[in-house]
Amino acid sequence: MSVAPSRVYAARLVGLPIFDPQGDQVGKVRDLVVTMRLEGAQPRVLGMVAEVFGRRSVFLPMTRVTTIDSGQVYTTGLLNMRRFEQRSTETLVMGQMLDRTVTIKSTGVSGTVYDVAMERARTRDWVLSRVAIQEPSKGLRRRGQTHVVEWNDVVGLSRTDDRQGATHLVAAINEMRPADAASMLHDLPVERRTAVALALDDERLADVLEELPEEDQVGILERLDSERAADVLEEMSADDAADLIADLPPETAEILLQLMEPEEAEDVRRLMKYVENTAGAMMTPEPVILGPDATVADALAHVRNPELTPALAALVYVCRQPLECPTGKLIGIAHIQRLLREPPSTLVAGALDDELEVLRPEATIDEVAAHLATYNLVAAPVVDENRRLLGAVTVDDLLDHMLPANWRERAAGRHG
Repeated sequence: MSVAPSRVYAARLVGLPIFDPQGDQVGKVRDLVVTMRLEGAQPRVLGMVAEVFGRRSVFLPMTRVTTIDSGQVYTTGLLNMRRFEQRSTETLVMGQMLDRTVTIKSTGVSGTVYDVAMERARTRDWVLSRVAIQEPSKGLRRRGQTHVVEWNDVVGLSRTDDRQGATHLVAAINEMRPADAASMLHDLPVERRTAVALALDDERLADVLEELPEEDQVGILERLDSERAADVLEEMSADDAADLIADLPPETAEILLQLMEPEEAEDVRRLMKYVENTAGAMMTPEPVILGPDATVADALAHVRNPELTPALAALVYVCRQPLECPTGKLIGIAHIQRLLREPPSTLVAGALDDELEVLRPEATIDEVAAHLATYNLVAAPVVDENRRLLGAVTVDDLLDHMLPANWRERAAGRHG
């Protein structure tokens, strides 16, 4: 096995692509799995938690790793796609070691773990060899002093730590895409998952909740106080919030809806009135809506909003007043691809696709799928009997509802 550098830090390893001998990427690193020994003895690194395409997590033994460098990991061949269940004797480095409170034996200094390094031992096994520790901040200093020490000079990593915080793991999760962060959270033990979720800010927690299996969503939301739960639901897209609230006990759901901002709660209540797996239940009530006097420049400015999904940013909807769902009459839709070919000062109304068939809220999931496929769309308007725009169904909404009910859990929770 060739390795450069000889010492590898876990936080820098996470996210690296994994390649097979042919140079094809087969996944990316999510965590390290180790087995703990007696206090002071270096833990042996058993392997890596690897996320393969489809958000499935599998196990990659260290014996199958041929090369690690600053930009990638190479393996001997195909990954074992079997589901990995963490054993009681195993510990996840990123998931369970970060933020542990430890003490340096030689100096008596205490702090929290923010990274761990592994090295190749004489036995050819990989072991954890160094611990990076940050002292608590003192006085006006923004950050406490940091230390990198030998593993055997640290006390506190071989036992459960009831004081374990979440600062450094939260920092790592904040750098990930929401789907990747959800995969890491799902793999944590329940108590650790809850502690980390509670430490995320409202907007980030909302993004991650949208990517978690329903059981995880409910479990985390039920651990929040009602006020914060309502705040997090407000940060979620209305259709995802409606799906989550529908999984809660009716009395809990009503309490949270009462605590939400009235406009946000109204959108959620409206979506909850529709029959499950219909266009009305799947749609988002916040597509990009413009008036008849909007210019192409206006449209392009709106779709640059980084909070829009690619599917929502693909179309704009031109309507009569009011311009919030349910709007005035839908005049037509404009494809951003078409608008990019028009002068910025021209009216969007001059580039409308006004002959496109629309969806009614009672359209079934199969009818929605057929509609998107027939017209080669990634999103489509949903209107009432008066052609008022109620919302838009996107292809990602459709897939969420067409896949098996436990698809997120199967995708996030499979290891090998």
